[in-house]
Amino acid sequence: MVVHSALSQWTVPPSRGIWMPSGHIHSIRCVGAIKMRSVFVRPDDCLGLPAEPKAVRVSALLSELIKVSVDFAPSFAVDSREDRVMRLILDELTILPTLPLNLPQPTDPAIRTICDALQRNPGDGSTLAHWSSRLGVDEKTIQRRFHRETAMTFGQWRQQSRLLLALERIAVGEKIIDVAGELGYDSPSAFTTMFKKQFGKTPSDFFR
Repeated sequence: MVVHSALSQWTVPPSRGIWMPSGHIHSIRCVGAIKMRSVFVRPDDCLGLPAEPKAVRVSALLSELIKVSVDFAPSFAVDSREDRVMRLILDELTILPTLPLNLPQPTDPAIRTICDALQRNPGDGSTLAHWSSRLGVDEKTIQRRFHRETAMTFGQWRQQSRLLLALERIAVGEKIIDVAGELGYDSPSAFTTMFKKQFGKTPSDFFR
């Protein structure tokens, strides 16, 4: 699934999750068939939990605890098995490792124009000079605004956008050779190298 908020979006592949603190307005777009479980935490139990949204790796233990908790009654006794399972879920939530699966969304009109175009056509290889000419904005100004709005360079943002889109397409069964070509990579091996550099695993290992 892809989760959108005002200033960012997160791609959440199988066996991963998203932590979304209370009060953050967001929407979810499902990519293919989705089976999802949600854990809702009372605000007074959120001490020690992240204050900002993030994509996370869900451990095997946490996954099993959530599955077990689905059948619990709404209320249960203190120090009962149910209570201990719920407390262990909270403990696991505090140590969720953050994954590099987010893509900042700029608000600057010129930068937003570039980002929207790259997401519509991820294979677009236009350079910063090309965008400078199209928008009538100096290259250095574009780069400076990119960093201010996204904490990334133009090249870093485009690469992240391509890789997150690749996750969507691979998740629904598209072949790596086709994905690599459509996203502007010279070869499947070049795509796999960049994928592993960013996510620490090859595409096949990532989804295993």
